[in-house]
Amino acid sequence: MATARDCAFDVLQKMERDGAYSTVALRSYFSRTELSPQDIQLATALVFGVTERKLTLDYFLAKHLSQPIKKLKPQVLTILRIGAYQLLFMDKIPASAAVNEAVKSVKKNGCAFAAGLVNAVLRKVAAAGVTYPQTDNPVYDCSIRYSCPEWLVSHFITAYGMQSAEQILSASQGENHLYIRVNTLKTTTDALRSVLQNDGIETVCVEDLPNALILKNVGDITRLQAFADGLFFVQDYSSQLCCEMLDAQEGDFLVDCCAAPGGKSFTSCCKMNNRGKVLSCDLHPFKTDMISENAKRLGLTCLQTVCSDAVYLKNTVKNADRVLCDVPCSGLGVIGRKPEIRYKDKTEIDLLPALQLKILTSCSEMVKSGGILVYSTCTLNPAENEDVCSAFLQNNPSFEAVGSFLTVIPDGTKDGFFVAKMRKKAEEAPC
Repeated sequence: MATARDCAFDVLQKMERDGAYSTVALRSYFSRTELSPQDIQLATALVFGVTERKLTLDYFLAKHLSQPIKKLKPQVLTILRIGAYQLLFMDKIPASAAVNEAVKSVKKNGCAFAAGLVNAVLRKVAAAGVTYPQTDNPVYDCSIRYSCPEWLVSHFITAYGMQSAEQILSASQGENHLYIRVNTLKTTTDALRSVLQNDGIETVCVEDLPNALILKNVGDITRLQAFADGLFFVQDYSSQLCCEMLDAQEGDFLVDCCAAPGGKSFTSCCKMNNRGKVLSCDLHPFKTDMISENAKRLGLTCLQTVCSDAVYLKNTVKNADRVLCDVPCSGLGVIGRKPEIRYKDKTEIDLLPALQLKILTSCSEMVKSGGILVYSTCTLNPAENEDVCSAFLQNNPSFEAVGSFLTVIPDGTKDGFFVAKMRKKAEEAPC
């Protein structure tokens, strides 16, 4: 019978071998293997923890290896990482259990020859504990402490300064808050809190977002009757803040150009009291299907989906009151929620601004005179954020910025995010 550690091993191997995403690989494993809720929780913690701290774990493992870590068989390295993570960062697991299970795992996965090595190395790791490097190179030190490639550490320091960079890196580790948005078409914040309390779910109000809640001790939210009844949907703080800036009004025609998973479309429907039209667009049919299913659960009758490349929407859509471009981005603001993002190839990221500017420019053609255009990303990269918007405004004098660009720096409670609000200048009547 499969165990939590078996699951973690298989998923981490798939991620290393195939470049699979952690959440997708975990979901696939859980769908075909029966695990207890406790094992699901442990497996998830191991996968996310090992991925999040991979560079840190390799640093501590390398201290006790006589050969370069890259020369280890992939299976052995994965098992060592799982064992080291439990020893160094999971207080509730006895050291003996972590070591013994790792030795069993190498035998089970065709690497019995490495049992002695795994046993010896992990015992040394446990005895040595956690001591981070303190050199005269702060980039290297931060890279090891926060398990981020040195190029990414340097990027954050250059873009936001040392203090904010450390805040970003620190926030990338550990658990994140789970935010939901109350479906105000069906209930109120107070009423939903009472319903969730009856289910044993602790809720915390969000001071500057009156229809947002933080959920604690929730587990699988899809099991809740309140979820099935469409009383709420998951949406991070920064995404909800973006909707506040978009400020959809009752009766508006709003186009959400890169909408999946749909949260901003859903919040806009609520703010519009389900009156008007929200066109929720995405490139992939399975994503627009998912948006439609959730809209039905939430009772959002003013929402329509369209499967299209955002660049070509302008050919069929005109005169929108508000257009939202939440463009594809590097995701550097959500590395705490999607830990594998930190290991992205920098050259791929460098190609994004040109695409983002193309999407923004094309989608701006759908905005009516006097209408609003909002550009947003979940990344912390001026080249994808301020630089794209500045280039757009310079190339499109018919648009003007509304207020200052907003960058949300993650602090362990919210994701990193960027939002820019622009207005298409009203056309002057001919003399």
